[in-house]
Amino acid sequence: MTPSPDNRQIEREVIEALIKFGLILILLIWCFQIIRPFFMPVLWGAILAVALYPLHLKLSVQLGGKPKWSATLITLLALSILLVPTFFVAGAMLGGASDVAQQLEAETFTVPPPTTQVREWPLVGEKAFEAWQLASHNLERFLSAHAESLKQHLTTVLQTFGGVLSTVAMFTFSILISGVFMATGPACGKGVQLMADRVTGHPNSPLPEMAAKTVRSVAQGVLGVAFIQAMAAGLGMALMGVPFTGLWTLLILILAIAQLPPILVLGPVIAYVFSVSSGMPAILFTVWAILVSASDGLLKPLLLGKGLNVPTLVILLGAIGGMMLSGIIGLFVGAVVLALGYTLLEAWLTGAGLAVESEAPAEGERPDE
Repeated sequence: MTPSPDNRQIEREVIEALIKFGLILILLIWCFQIIRPFFMPVLWGAILAVALYPLHLKLSVQLGGKPKWSATLITLLALSILLVPTFFVAGAMLGGASDVAQQLEAETFTVPPPTTQVREWPLVGEKAFEAWQLASHNLERFLSAHAESLKQHLTTVLQTFGGVLSTVAMFTFSILISGVFMATGPACGKGVQLMADRVTGHPNSPLPEMAAKTVRSVAQGVLGVAFIQAMAAGLGMALMGVPFTGLWTLLILILAIAQLPPILVLGPVIAYVFSVSSGMPAILFTVWAILVSASDGLLKPLLLGKGLNVPTLVILLGAIGGMMLSGIIGLFVGAVVLALGYTLLEAWLTGAGLAVESEAPAEGERPDE
């Protein structure tokens, strides 16, 4: 049976449609693979730009309506906050490593003996005291006895240091991108609005405004408070000379983002500080740690946006999952993106806020005009 001309025409149209769809799909996948290395920095840059945009507008008015100057100043300030401490910490670490290497080469390096309070450390106190005492009395024997373990730890430290530098570079790139987004805010906002209107099928969709409010609420009220608490705790631990301060600071940051009190980490640190120090410094650090842990009660009302109704579990899963997926930058991006997804999903399920009511026709104008 010979196909009719109509059926042949339908077959050709279907084949052409499939070819077009396949070519578009290949192009989209290709484009995504090209921008994939920059996806997380660009996403974090967009989040920063949305969170800082109200400040950018106020500063732009103060500068006489010059948005590019405002965006430049905010970008430089953010880069200074990120890079200046990083520069000093990296310089101190490299300088300390160089001094230790020189002392080892000159055979003048010594390890101070442990105090008896080290034995009281939970779980590892006895072993830590014996290893520390051996290193203080016979460093060469200690190094030969723990050569393999020290090599593994040194490799881990170097890898961690490299990862930190890579993360700092990524954050630097994100801050620069956020500055570009702020400087071109109206154009970016128009593009997002057009995309939202196209997706929802309604003009003037409120989705972009809803997304911006959610991003600002999470970035300021959750990430902002967590960052302040982690940095304050890290500063206190650094002044007290607590080992692995960076690791404890990261754990505090994760706990604070998950809405858990930093005292869960600072409690054992306080016990350590009292085991190696006594008197006023240990007491001052304890007071500082308690104030840092309780500071969210003061900071959240100041920074948390109104109307944020995102469960703590969503923030926790976003932070942990984002860090597992993309490292430290994912810790921040994951919490914001999952909170945003939850908010938009809730709006879609309830049908609230996805479309605005059509404006009433003007007087004397027919509705169908």
